[in-house]
Amino acid sequence: MTWTPPPWEPPLSGTEVEHLLGSLTRLRTTFRWKAGHLDAAGLALRLPPSALTLGGLLLHLALVEDHTTGLKLRGEELVEPWRTLGHDGSQGWEFGHAAELAPERLYALYDDAVVRADARVAQALAEGGLDADAAVEGDVGRHASVRRVLFDLLEEYGRHTGHADLLREAVDGVVGEDPPEDWAP
Repeated sequence: MTWTPPPWEPPLSGTEVEHLLGSLTRLRTTFRWKAGHLDAAGLALRLPPSALTLGGLLLHLALVEDHTTGLKLRGEELVEPWRTLGHDGSQGWEFGHAAELAPERLYALYDDAVVRADARVAQALAEGGLDADAAVEGDVGRHASVRRVLFDLLEEYGRHTGHADLLREAVDGVVGEDPPEDWAP
């Protein structure tokens, strides 16, 4: 019998790009499942002393998607939807601002940011692959590679998907590593 993996599962064998993007897709999917289908109260639940909420994480990761793939990868200025939302560039803005947004808006902001990020990544890979220079440069004038920027994004998801595990369990007891195979956002 042949196992058919769900669409978010990384390939068992493939190229470096396929494994990297597959791992990112799996973490994004797991995060979205953990944060998914909640009302405002569920998205606002905190586990003191932390100020983290699932709503705050949705907005934070939406911002991270645009910052990482827009600014760091492509050199694009952060504009919409962030200007309209009142993003002021301060550390942790998104964690406080999330409570002001309806759940549907938070989910849309996150989902739309992932679509934009995927398009930017596909363009960068088509233009030069993982070894190409990203827009961001270090203090000695050397640019990070596309690979490095994608690994930074993967690391951010690893950290916050763990936070989402704890928060979601506290909201309604949902636990597990992967969403059910029939799950959809």
